[in-house]
Amino acid sequence: MKRYPITPEEKEQRIVWASVRATLEAFRFKYKRSGKKTRSNWTLFERLLWFFQLFLKLTGAYSKGLSQAKNILVHDVKVPLKNLPENFSGFRILHLSDLHIDAIEGLEDIIIQKIKPLQYDLCVMTGDFRRDTTGGFQQILPAMKKLVTTLHPEYGILAVLGNHDTFQMVRALEPFGIRFLVNETVFIRKENKNLRITGVDDTYYYYTDMALHALEKSSGNFSIALSHTSELSDVAAENGYGLYLCGHTHGGQVCLPGGIPIISHQKGGKDRVRGLWYQNGMTGYTNPGAGVSGVPLRFNCPPEVTVLELTSTEKSSSPSV
Repeated sequence: MKRYPITPEEKEQRIVWASVRATLEAFRFKYKRSGKKTRSNWTLFERLLWFFQLFLKLTGAYSKGLSQAKNILVHDVKVPLKNLPENFSGFRILHLSDLHIDAIEGLEDIIIQKIKPLQYDLCVMTGDFRRDTTGGFQQILPAMKKLVTTLHPEYGILAVLGNHDTFQMVRALEPFGIRFLVNETVFIRKENKNLRITGVDDTYYYYTDMALHALEKSSGNFSIALSHTSELSDVAAENGYGLYLCGHTHGGQVCLPGGIPIISHQKGGKDRVRGLWYQNGMTGYTNPGAGVSGVPLRFNCPPEVTVLELTSTEKSSSPSV
């Protein structure tokens, strides 16, 4: 399995990033690209969720929601991409997002069983590894190590942090074989062509210009952006990225019949809640996540592990799913 060494320049940049991220985490505000800073209301949200869970238990719907949360689906998606090098046509990416792997006991075993028979060249993880937004994370390490040891993609495992994660996870999880992209870029080379993959830090809680600048660097290669949310998709599209992979929304997690989300925790359009979407010639995919947040339940919104098969095409067309 391919490893991506961290350059001396990246090591220096990570020291600066970690210092800034630690400060942002300590103050527990949401820092936005617009410059707006607001207090996180997660504690209040959890209290409301407690009453919601109580209501579901009293009505007998709780067990149904838990069962749906454990019923992870494998979603195979063919993604036609203009300007994708022909030798990367058929390249398969296993996309995992929003694992929240300590939210449901034994979740890693369910995910592992779903992944085992799959064929893929690269694995990407787009953030939110733990359940809570604050506190410790040691509890996720055994499950994450168990999951990662079952992954054997030829081109390795790349990841970014989400708003539930702490900067300290990078140092703890990278020894397992995950290469975090902390506003960094790596290249995958086949024959004489490259895929350029840039990953940015979470911008839902912890926006900094470092994330913005990471996507602004130009390149003559086909480029893929990894981000926890879709919030920087306009920047990626403007700078010629061909594919943007994210998560965060859980697809709504608790939805009305027909998959209509009650809450999506994003400002993007409804088309960004889950699945494929498009922006100025760029293709995006919002993964509805394999885990759960807030409550260990799902309704009308199945959890998912996704295999994206990239295909080369002269003209973008409607994808087959």
